[in-house]
Amino acid sequence: MTIAPDDAQRDARLYQVMREFVSSMDDTLPGKFEITKEGIVHDMMSPAKPHELTVLRVRRLLERVLPDGLVAHTGTPDVELAPEGIMRHPDVMVIAEADMEGEGSFDPCTLFAAVEVVSRSNPDNDWVGKTRDYPLLGIPVYAVLDPRTGSGAVFSDIHSTPAGPRYATRKEFVYGEDIAIGDWTIPTADLPRYP
Repeated sequence: MTIAPDDAQRDARLYQVMREFVSSMDDTLPGKFEITKEGIVHDMMSPAKPHELTVLRVRRLLERVLPDGLVAHTGTPDVELAPEGIMRHPDVMVIAEADMEGEGSFDPCTLFAAVEVVSRSNPDNDWVGKTRDYPLLGIPVYAVLDPRTGSGAVFSDIHSTPAGPRYATRKEFVYGEDIAIGDWTIPTADLPRYP
């Protein structure tokens, strides 16, 4: 008699293998690894100066308007939902400081918002993959800033679709406009563009 694992067991094992691979590569190869429903995403390029400057400025802008107890975090660990087989690393996470305590990855349900600065080397990761994965993770607000075009969008209002949870609202903006990320409004006038 043969006992074959069901799809959920197979998916859980595959995710564990990918998770172990990503952990083993963290300090070995340059770039950033994330796990999506499609597999491992490897952004091989080190972030450009305009990317990192944008992350820094957005973090500072958010911290000026966030209430006590909430922070705009730009470091590690990742945001992970193992049952869905997803591990992502937002450029900026709005999270309660108390939810950062303990070991392991952040629970995505504790995030108030995620902000991504589009990578020059892999823009689809931010515009397509994360637009799909973040509502699945339950992240209520997702802001995308694109230094390639000087524009972006804020996604919100998660709703169910036949393809899974998706954002129902997309508010586009151009650099120079103020944008609302959840309950907090920040300017975008001084954000750098890619040359």
